[in-house]
Amino acid sequence: MTAAGVIQKIRPVFSFNGLFLLVFIIALLLRLLFLDFKLLHHDEAIHAWFSYELLTKGTYIYDPMYHGPLLYYITAGMFFLLGGSDTVARLLPAFFGAAVVPLVYAIHRLGYLDMRQALVAALFIAISPDLVYFSRFLRHDIFQLFFSVLLLVALLAYLERGKTGYAVLAGLAAGGGMCLKEDMPLFLVVIIVFGIFVLWRRDVAFPRTWIRDGFVAILVSIGVMALFYSSFGVHPEILETGVIKAYTHWAAMHGQCRICGPWFFYIVLFLLYEVPIFILALFAIVQFTDRHNPFPGLVACVKNHINDWKMHRLGNERSREEFHARMTGLFWKRSNDACKGRQLQTENHQRIFNTKKELFFLFCITWFVASVAAYAYIGEKVPWLIIHQLLPAILVSTYLMSEKKAVFALAGCAFLILMTLHVSFTPGNINEPIVQVQNSEDLRTVMKLIDASDSVVIASENYWPLPWYYRGDRWNKMHFYGKIVDEATIVSVDPDMVITHDQASYPALPGYEKKTYKLCYWFSIYDNENRIFEYYVKRDGKIGSINIDVFTKPGLYIKAGLPAPV
Repeated sequence: MTAAGVIQKIRPVFSFNGLFLLVFIIALLLRLLFLDFKLLHHDEAIHAWFSYELLTKGTYIYDPMYHGPLLYYITAGMFFLLGGSDTVARLLPAFFGAAVVPLVYAIHRLGYLDMRQALVAALFIAISPDLVYFSRFLRHDIFQLFFSVLLLVALLAYLERGKTGYAVLAGLAAGGGMCLKEDMPLFLVVIIVFGIFVLWRRDVAFPRTWIRDGFVAILVSIGVMALFYSSFGVHPEILETGVIKAYTHWAAMHGQCRICGPWFFYIVLFLLYEVPIFILALFAIVQFTDRHNPFPGLVACVKNHINDWKMHRLGNERSREEFHARMTGLFWKRSNDACKGRQLQTENHQRIFNTKKELFFLFCITWFVASVAAYAYIGEKVPWLIIHQLLPAILVSTYLMSEKKAVFALAGCAFLILMTLHVSFTPGNINEPIVQVQNSEDLRTVMKLIDASDSVVIASENYWPLPWYYRGDRWNKMHFYGKIVDEATIVSVDPDMVITHDQASYPALPGYEKKTYKLCYWFSIYDNENRIFEYYVKRDGKIGSINIDVFTKPGLYIKAGLPAPV
């Protein structure tokens, strides 16, 4: 084949659509490959177990501590279709996380992002360490993020095409998001406030039937929420008490500061994992502000007055009277110039704001700033909440995506992919704030010992994720006490294995060997605060952990196919 023929064949791959498809495939691969590479996180195990209980026993009632019902119903459906496993539990988060990329394509097709902006935004979403990590993670947040972006796309499509079907889709998206987590209203408030702003300015021509279609969307949203929160009519009382329960619970959690952190907690996460995106987003905000500053003449006037004042202070004026006389004339001249400048800039400001792209980026900046402010204020500081700030940051970062900015973005992708591979595909425990209280890989050894045992005593209040991994009949071998018991109880059960918390344990048990394992772990700022730069480069150091003591009868390690403990 000639060179021209080869070029002709590969040219479609490097077209916009070809490149976008390639980015989507990358997003899918990073989310779907080796989904069981890490044990389920503490929260993941709870969510998977609730879903399994819903499937096998039909038991579920909304509890705000464990967030909304939608995750449990769709995960139970996956277990019904494909069986229960770590991989199946994480399949839907992976698909929903990857599905955000096609939504960016939809925003482009609606005319709000050009090809370069859409490709950069999609690439950032595809390889972002936080978005990849939490797309391989059975929590509500990645589903909520999908529905948030779907709601945005539906509203944009409705404004462009005016079809009631898009209003219905917006209602479904809003209802789906509200069935996931109690912080979804934050995004809805941003949408509503910005919508009022746009109506007030009359920058957008709303469809003639927008009031009617808005009521349709609200009714659809309420219907979705009523269906899931009532457990399909099994618990209608939740429709009356659910909102109050959610508010009182999370207001109490905010007051208790259960999982505290400084207001800049998420800024630290941006700097740890998303540096190129964060820099580009901040630079884009500066660009947008500079482009839309309605008072450049006034700013210049103030600067000139300050310079004249400095000259006077330095003694460059012959007399105070001469200075004041000159300043009086200059003031009126510059004030008039400033007014003219403001008028011209205001006209330009209005003209630019009448373009839908500028309004779209104004919304994205508002969404980003409001999210950062809200989550800085909220007492609970957990790493998965960063994705609700990261997605608008990605959209903002593509503003005025010049060639130079695109080159910087592509260069920054090297950092992003390196961090993604590190946090999602490094074997063993990693010393990263993103893991929160990840279950330790040590548990694989512990579970092999449990598998080889006929009887196991759990005398500890710290024991998750074991109920998930030994769900159903497999739990029958467990003798669960939840706290330390006297040795006579251990003797009467005569288990092959005893599990206790290492801080509420036995010095020794006659006839048993003892070894300590990590149950779950987290990044410890106290052990790394004096080596911040070294930690940032190496990502190593001491981690915090909850540990368990494991007592085993002699020979159990050999029976489990494990080397004898050291």
